[in-house]
Amino acid sequence: MSKVKVLVVDDEQDFVKLFVKRFLMRNLDVRGVNSGQEALEYLRSNDIDVVVLDVKMPGMDGLETLQEIKKRHPHVEVIMLTGHGSVKSGIQGISLGAYDYVLKPFKIEDLLGRILKAYERSRLNRGRQP
Repeated sequence: MSKVKVLVVDDEQDFVKLFVKRFLMRNLDVRGVNSGQEALEYLRSNDIDVVVLDVKMPGMDGLETLQEIKKRHPHVEVIMLTGHGSVKSGIQGISLGAYDYVLKPFKIEDLLGRILKAYERSRLNRGRQP
């Protein structure tokens, strides 16, 4: 199996660094950016399977970013992160096409399991594209 390609998007730089470090140790191909706009730019020229996307960010928030990702890259699966205890925004993300949502703080192994499931779905979606 090839490495799962993950993009983490969060405006908290320390969180992104920690996330990337922990998932590189788990043999994922992980990159991090700090805004929705950076995520869209990265996706324009890089092949990604799963995006882990924070809901609350300045500028383009996670829900706006999700909509653009699904419009431009429908095969990419998105897992929404919220640190504000807001199940409502997670559910809204699902209704906009997100694969799943996770509340911060979370257990690394729980998120890893969700990423791997989202990766399988992304591979199936790619197989159906012409």
